[in-house]
Amino acid sequence: MAIPVMLTQAGQVTVHLADNIMVGQLGTAELASVSFANSILILGMVFGIGFTQGLTPHIGQNFGRGDHSQVAALLKNSLFLNLAVSLLLTFAMVTAGKFMGFMGQTEQVVSLGRDYYNTMIFSMVPFLLFFGLRQFSEGIGITRYAMYITLFCNFLNVLLNWILIFGNLGFESMGVKGAAIATLISRLLMLIIFIVIFIKFKCYNRYIALFSAPLIQMSMVRRVLKTSIPLSFQNLVEITAFSMSAIMVGWLGEVPLASHQIAMSMSSFSFMLALGIGAAATIRVSHQYGYGDFKSMRSAGFASVHISVALMSICGIAYILLRNYIPIVFSQDIQVRALAANLLIVAALFQIFDAIQLASLACLRAVDDVKIPLFLSVISYYLISLPLGYVCGFVLNLGAAGVWIGLLLGLGFAAALFLQRFNKISKRLISYN
Repeated sequence: MAIPVMLTQAGQVTVHLADNIMVGQLGTAELASVSFANSILILGMVFGIGFTQGLTPHIGQNFGRGDHSQVAALLKNSLFLNLAVSLLLTFAMVTAGKFMGFMGQTEQVVSLGRDYYNTMIFSMVPFLLFFGLRQFSEGIGITRYAMYITLFCNFLNVLLNWILIFGNLGFESMGVKGAAIATLISRLLMLIIFIVIFIKFKCYNRYIALFSAPLIQMSMVRRVLKTSIPLSFQNLVEITAFSMSAIMVGWLGEVPLASHQIAMSMSSFSFMLALGIGAAATIRVSHQYGYGDFKSMRSAGFASVHISVALMSICGIAYILLRNYIPIVFSQDIQVRALAANLLIVAALFQIFDAIQLASLACLRAVDDVKIPLFLSVISYYLISLPLGYVCGFVLNLGAAGVWIGLLLGLGFAAALFLQRFNKISKRLISYN
């Protein structure tokens, strides 16, 4: 179950890798501008993704109980909720974009970043609606179709990057804006293809056939919101820590910011692989939770932690061994390459912590435990990661590496708290059964 989700997640981040690699060929300022724009865009994207994730445990628990009418009702109401939230987030990100010039970046980075940002915000709605359909699909245990769509559209995105960024096949060279247009087109197509599959395939349209009046059921909406809203803010807490870290690195100049983007791109790739394991954990744990088999639920949860740690440890070792070669793919700037190689060492070290916190959090989500983990996230990222990142980076003069050390320490603290909480909850459920 996890492999298709892993490939889907890896496919999502491959789009960003392709953008960064191709934009990096244009120059250091261009790569830094995309890093800056993405550090803002990711706030809305991650908040929206967290909102759609609130559907999966409810779907999984009802599917595990065999209550398909409730599964259909959850799908119907989630379509309305996801559309409303994606439109609100688009408006919020348009507003946020007006403040790009006040975030301490160079004039060239802001100018180029705006070209990229102002196009990318229009991909918010199709991207989040696709994610909403995907979360439903994963909730009923079907993971392969999202994978097929993502892999196909990723290939299209890379092709469009080559055409629009560099002006191939007779098109005008559009630079960073071309990368944004390519991503927008691919995300629109992802949504269209998935809608067609939902209408045509029996495994999905059986639930559409169970739709009944009224269109919106407020009791169902409130039920989903109780999970979705904490998950949205939990994701937002973590990603704001990373985005604010990127902004702090940007205070050091274009070279550190471009280097940060390279290391973060690679770290995001391994994170997405582990996120696939986490998604599978949410499915299995929620199914067993709904069925009432708490011993199997606990086993599935800890299996996901073990697999995530093993997978991300391999990635971490690869980052250390290839730290002097990976930056070559992204940039021609020798200074950027050297600093990125150092940052990849720190990124390699927090792979294990990232694996543990992500898998544990996915398990907690599956059993509807979302409020306490939100509080624990605030402590880990806002009270530990960011302050220590600033101290190490600017007070101790460790620069970009110091900011990354702060991220490392925050992730370690979060991993310990989340794992301990799932261990406690799963033991309590087994003892009560």
